[in-house]
Amino acid sequence: MPPEAASLRLVSKSAWDPTDSAHVLILAGGDGVRLRPLTRALAGDDRPKQFCALVGEESLLAQTLGRAALLVPRERTHVVLTRGHEPYYREIVAGLPPSSLIVQPENRGTATAVLYGLLRIAAQKARGPVVLLPSDHWVSDDAAFMAHAAAALGLVDVHEDVVVLLGIVPNRPEPEFGWIEPSASSFGGWLDLHLVHRFVEKPAPDLARALQAGKSLWNSSVAVSQIKALGFLFAEALPGLVDSFLRTCGMFGTPSEGAAVERLYRELPAADLSRDVLAARPEALAVLRVAGVGWDDVGRPAAAIEARKRAAILWP
Repeated sequence: MPPEAASLRLVSKSAWDPTDSAHVLILAGGDGVRLRPLTRALAGDDRPKQFCALVGEESLLAQTLGRAALLVPRERTHVVLTRGHEPYYREIVAGLPPSSLIVQPENRGTATAVLYGLLRIAAQKARGPVVLLPSDHWVSDDAAFMAHAAAALGLVDVHEDVVVLLGIVPNRPEPEFGWIEPSASSFGGWLDLHLVHRFVEKPAPDLARALQAGKSLWNSSVAVSQIKALGFLFAEALPGLVDSFLRTCGMFGTPSEGAAVERLYRELPAADLSRDVLAARPEALAVLRVAGVGWDDVGRPAAAIEARKRAAILWP
């Protein structure tokens, strides 16, 4: 475990283990349109990227499930999916309890997926923290990466109102990624943890170079928070979306859930977690610097090819 992660684990109130109460929410409902030519060439069909073995022998979703298993048991691992992708994910999620599968009728963006997932977890009378894991990432060292997530869980156990993002130390001035500019001062005096100053989404090349030179970080979209704290962010940033779900969430876990969610999703616009929720309240967020771990968001062909090259160097 990196030294900064180990030190952050010490902020816990007691002898605490993240598997005691934490949940993991995996986002796997995207359509992967931008990467379809590559996934079609690799898989021979139109499956979204998270169900394809883009880097390595397992699908990206299977790799993400493996990461989650380092932190929590499978009964506290939840996956947001989209119904039309069922032929592609059926075998990958076969080992999870049916109650862990949160199936959207359609993809309505990451913010909608996260809110549905949070409310489904809350409907199971769950309390405590949650780790959000996108399923379209390549990570060179799962154990080291999830040690940072465990460190963030220790932090939000003490600072219950803070949402912690994992920020990746960039290896290039990537203009197609979202960036996080940390504030100058550290949060609570802990090494490599800062409040968020601002988000920069897909900067121009010159700005991307300046951000890298200025110690800004890639936004991994991996977030760690108490369920309640993240829910408050949604209520402030997207009150209409929250109200729409609250009119329906009484049916979660009942035979009426499917039909109710079907009606709900017909009315919902798409909403993005980073742009529409997190960037709306940067002062409520902290970012934990993740160094020494290879990472790429493989949502674009160029990034997927870059990740495949980096993986080939590590595992020839």
